[in-house]
Amino acid sequence: MTVAADILSPATLGPARLRNRVIKAATFEGMTPDCLVSDRLIEFHRRVAAGGVGMTTVAYCAVSPDGRSAPAQLYWRPEALPGLRRLTDAVHAEGAAVSAQIGHAGPVAPAKVLGTPALASSRHLHATSMSLTRAATADDIARIVRQHAAAALSAIECGFDAVELHFGHNYFVSSFLSPNLNKRTDDFGGKLSNRARVALDTARAVRDAVGNRIAVLAKLNMDDGVPGGFWIDEAIQVARWLEADGTVDALEMTAGSSLRNPMYLFKGEVPMREFAAVMPQPMRLGVRLFGGFLLKSYPYRDLFLLEGARQVRAAVGLPLVLLGGITDKAAMDTAMAEGFQFVAMARALLREPDLVNRIAADERTRSLCIHCNKCMPTIYRGTHCVLVPRDQRP
Repeated sequence: MTVAADILSPATLGPARLRNRVIKAATFEGMTPDCLVSDRLIEFHRRVAAGGVGMTTVAYCAVSPDGRSAPAQLYWRPEALPGLRRLTDAVHAEGAAVSAQIGHAGPVAPAKVLGTPALASSRHLHATSMSLTRAATADDIARIVRQHAAAALSAIECGFDAVELHFGHNYFVSSFLSPNLNKRTDDFGGKLSNRARVALDTARAVRDAVGNRIAVLAKLNMDDGVPGGFWIDEAIQVARWLEADGTVDALEMTAGSSLRNPMYLFKGEVPMREFAAVMPQPMRLGVRLFGGFLLKSYPYRDLFLLEGARQVRAAVGLPLVLLGGITDKAAMDTAMAEGFQFVAMARALLREPDLVNRIAADERTRSLCIHCNKCMPTIYRGTHCVLVPRDQRP
């Protein structure tokens, strides 16, 4: 009988060595004015590192200007590298590892703000901007695959211990995986082996570029949360292909569509009034009148992604990161007992950056996060828990 690992014990993730098995999940921080690292962003991750996580994840580091999901978002270019180096140095000084989430927003990109049509697997109406996406050409796909590899090489230069490939939430790669969005009839559409080509080619390009100098994770949807979307049976097959290719060191299973059902991942309350308050007109009025059609409510429960992730766990031997509703030692221990090698926490660490240290000191500690999701609208002005006093925020 296999003995479950201790969540607080050291672990290896590819070539990276982590002091424990808790990862700060990628949550867009909104702290990159002029698309560059700020002191505030460095302090955000330094606090989480000092608070005890094994690794923190910087989100979202776009591989190109047109791959941003917000206008001031960081993207990989020479001017950004010194700031990223300062960030990794600060995290390492606190004893934690640090990962960069890299990807291309695809149809999630705010086309009207960026001044270019959002790229997607197929042409469709971008609901929030009321504009049409542009179907990516073969040249577009090849460029974005290359840009992922270049971003991973830059991450090494900046001192990152890992990169996380964003294959979820109907971003660029995920839009190809989704039969709901991908209506192509060429070699990138139709059957799953075609729809998975962009994901598999991207992972291969990154691995070929970095070798074993840095850990490579992929964040992969199990369920888009929309009718006719990517589903668990196909996710299992893609996970098997990634494992067979030997291109990733671990998978983090996720869910939901930032494009068509964003609350499906988060569960809990929908802060409709707060979302409307940060939107310019006429979007503010639109959110108030029609937000319920996009921002659907799903009840929160601990370990809410475990059921699907358990099916992936049974199908592959790759290390897996369990995400979703992990707020205390009991949930962490359940993840270890189920055969997961790591857990990822997000909202709970916004509320309490030192939660892991507190759990290590007292296993009865429970998170103060109430899953109100009022942190979500704050991404436009610097992501934070609204219950934390202003003078205690990064």
